[in-house]
Amino acid sequence: MADSKKSVETGEVLTEKNGDVEKYGSDGTTSGNEIAEDDSKYPSGAVLWSILAPVTIAYFLVFLDMCVVSTATPAITARFNSLIDVGWYGGAYQLGSSALQPLTGKIYSHFNIKWSFLVFFFIFEVGSAICGAAVSSPMFIVGRAIAGAGSSGIGNGALTIISAVLPPRKQAQFLGINLGIGQLGIALGPIIGGSFTQNVTWRWCFYVNLPIGGALAILLLFVNIPETINKLPPRQVLGTAFKSLDLPGFFLISPAAVMFLLGLQYGGTLHPWNSSVVIGLLVGAGVTFIVFLVWEYYQGDNAMLPFAMIKKRIVWSAAANLFFLLGAILVAEYYLAIYFQTVLDNTPIMSGVHLLPTTLGLVLFTMLSGMFTEIFGYYLPWNLGGSSFAAIGYGLMSMIKPTTSSSKWLGYQVLYGVGSGAMSSAPYIAIQNLIPPPQIPIAMAIIIFCQNMGGAVFLVAANTIFTNGLRKELQKHINEIGVNPDIILSTGATTIRSIVTGDRLTAALKCYTTAISHVMYLGIGVSVATFAFGWGLGWVDIRKVKQLQAIKADPSPAAPESKDNEDLAAE
Repeated sequence: MADSKKSVETGEVLTEKNGDVEKYGSDGTTSGNEIAEDDSKYPSGAVLWSILAPVTIAYFLVFLDMCVVSTATPAITARFNSLIDVGWYGGAYQLGSSALQPLTGKIYSHFNIKWSFLVFFFIFEVGSAICGAAVSSPMFIVGRAIAGAGSSGIGNGALTIISAVLPPRKQAQFLGINLGIGQLGIALGPIIGGSFTQNVTWRWCFYVNLPIGGALAILLLFVNIPETINKLPPRQVLGTAFKSLDLPGFFLISPAAVMFLLGLQYGGTLHPWNSSVVIGLLVGAGVTFIVFLVWEYYQGDNAMLPFAMIKKRIVWSAAANLFFLLGAILVAEYYLAIYFQTVLDNTPIMSGVHLLPTTLGLVLFTMLSGMFTEIFGYYLPWNLGGSSFAAIGYGLMSMIKPTTSSSKWLGYQVLYGVGSGAMSSAPYIAIQNLIPPPQIPIAMAIIIFCQNMGGAVFLVAANTIFTNGLRKELQKHINEIGVNPDIILSTGATTIRSIVTGDRLTAALKCYTTAISHVMYLGIGVSVATFAFGWGLGWVDIRKVKQLQAIKADPSPAAPESKDNEDLAAE
């Protein structure tokens, strides 16, 4: 547990951890030119792993829940006759996470880390239970949004806890392992989802979180997670919550995000793009977001998303990079599952097996990138190289046809999976090593918000591209297929073979692959954008970073930053 007090004579903040005192200037800078890494002030051995293990498994469940729905989606659409809602089965999860994400930084900065983490995990479990018990597509989507809201705090909490219990030099390696194990959920999600869907029911894709989550919650109750700074009692924080948590900012950005994503979802599907509904939602989102930015600007350092931090190159570059990065990872995952189950007539389990080249490459290279970054110090080559591989993989997958050989689509997936894994950890490593520890929760909230918003935007955009492209292709070939496109679109993805057969089926499946190809073009674009914004992360050797200055709107005079950090301090 960390206790902080302010020195009357010097104005320095003294942060005490396990008997050791670490100095920060009154502006948050560390005193001296170097940060002495005294491992004795961090948990070790069984104590350390009793903290990291439950947190990592919880992180795994978040990624599992994100992708378990991919191979279950065809069965869910068949159960609820809801093919047009496919984008929301993934998008609602990202929406819930994005809407609450900015607030999580404030919550972890003001409240106990362990109890905040447990509350978010409970919300995640409630959402999982609603999804499992859903009796309609809207109820399922609501459950996904609630689970996403819980996941927002789990992701930020896990990364905040890592920064609190590990010295900076060890964070890159464990961050890679943590993200890799978390993304093992992406690898196992399609298989587990397919297995439950085929052998039991898709509902167990979500019920499985409940017993595992209960066991993890019990484990976390008995561990002590250290705090990086001294915090006020919860009642005192709640008494000033309106200001300290920036609740007005939260009540502005959340509806802005909801309106924006609803506008994307409705455009071209339920309503024309030029309809008053779609235009009203998009304009309302834009106006609300502008009001939010004005409010945040005048809040200064008390803002939910402080402008002083957002303006730092390392923060906005990581945020922009992650905005496109998660879209690059997730878009293919959902639509390859539709390709395997609809076009190739795979069972849910087999479609999960066929996705293994992607998911195993993602997990393996996420871990390797973290490990090698700790050894060699540089994260930028992994981000740039990975996004390049992902773009090439998407380009090749855009050429997939019903007759494409398995050796080709397996190879295409390897490129996409390796690239996705290699580029995924760099933004997190940059933030955890180049932002002062007390400000990491806020910085993480900013970049994870952008990441989840990007995931939601591009999943909804992919769904719009797929649905509109499929309708256009079906209409173009209506004489060959002999069925009204609206009939096909109103049914589940896997029911096409019960509607048409023979040559008509062949024509319909070509329409499906053409629509999927259009989605892969989106994947190319977001991968290229990830590459472009990756350069802003900087060519930095994290082994040489010694001194970090608190990011404030009006910083107090402080000791000059070391040469190793001059580039990082650039605006």
